Amino acid sequence: MNGEPRVDPELVDAVRARLAGDGADPTPARVAAALRAEGGVLGDAEVLAYVRLLRADLAGAGPLDPLLADPGVTDILVNGPADVWVDDGDGLRPAPGVRFPDHDAVRRLAQRLAAQAGRRLDSAAPWVDARLPSGARLHAVLPPVAPEGACLSLRLPRRTVFSLAELVASGSLPEPGARLLAAVVAARAAFLVCGGTGTGKTTLLSALLSLVAHRERIVLVEDSAELAPAHPHVVRLQARPPNIEGSGGIGLHQLVRQALRMRPDRLVVGEIRGTEVVDLLIALNTGHDGGACTVHANTAADLPARIEALGGAAGLGREAVHSQLAATRVLVVHLVRDRGGVRRVAEVRVLRRTRDGLVRAVPAVSFPSGGGVVRHEGLPDLAARVGTRWLPQQDASSPGRSG
Repeated sequence: MNGEPRVDPELVDAVRARLAGDGADPTPARVAAALRAEGGVLGDAEVLAYVRLLRADLAGAGPLDPLLADPGVTDILVNGPADVWVDDGDGLRPAPGVRFPDHDAVRRLAQRLAAQAGRRLDSAAPWVDARLPSGARLHAVLPPVAPEGACLSLRLPRRTVFSLAELVASGSLPEPGARLLAAVVAARAAFLVCGGTGTGKTTLLSALLSLVAHRERIVLVEDSAELAPAHPHVVRLQARPPNIEGSGGIGLHQLVRQALRMRPDRLVVGEIRGTEVVDLLIALNTGHDGGACTVHANTAADLPARIEALGGAAGLGREAVHSQLAATRVLVVHLVRDRGGVRRVAEVRVLRRTRDGLVRAVPAVSFPSGGGVVRHEGLPDLAARVGTRWLPQQDASSPGRSG
């Protein structure tokens, strides 16, 4: 017989139920014994086919295993047994040939993944948002919250670290932009990488941290291990969610405070999303040069308002947040995702304080999708921090132009 031996779905269900009831791992011997108990008389090749299928279903990720093994995949979305989508860098598209036997199979996978993260997922707790041991981010919902059946979303960590040269080659970064960001790192200027979901913030930050001098110590504070700089001296602190009883959680704000006592040359927060923003602002204002983080913001102009909202949730007043933010003198690197799915660096801004005491993100340079560099009113401030050697000599666009 050529190709993979055919399997009987009803026999698979019966063997699966027997193994699950016994709490047995799907080893070849146990699968063969379960097949015999169900009246199946099969050859070695057929038994191994059942073993592979059941191992993926009971211990792996079932039909999603091939997608999880693909290093280019960043997101997997399961809306139903035959409705699986994948993003491998070119935007969402259906995953051809990937399907589950039924809604129960999707539910079992969601519950098994939740259990791996030490979380509960059932009718009483019908949703979960957790980090898997692999570093993947899991979100799943069950009926009655999802009336059409269980849905799950997986955000996968990058398995390779891109260099700036590779980002340039992929179209994510123009040559002048790469020289500018390298100058930002060399000048030990603090910077925030902002953008919407899936714009490549973590990928860019990892590439920039790889440029840090090897004599410097990088301390990373993250929800999960997503940043992977190619650097010999990296210390990682990772948050811990509460257990099923709701206790034992360790937040980023606690870890930022611990990181400050670990003699960091570069303090880096993987993503600012809560009260840790206050501790980071304080750190950047107390001699910790070269710090960095990512933050969600739809536009670079929205960044001050985003920081204000996070600081307000942490108990800081509006004036205090803007005062602290202005004092950091951070640079803002904004990424976008074009309609074609290409992630790219769109602009770099500087922060200025206005007459009313608030902070405004002022454009310094932008990098249009068609190529080139456009200079803006904030360029003198940027040049004072990192110089102008990165600017192409042939670029004759004048300061003050906005776009």
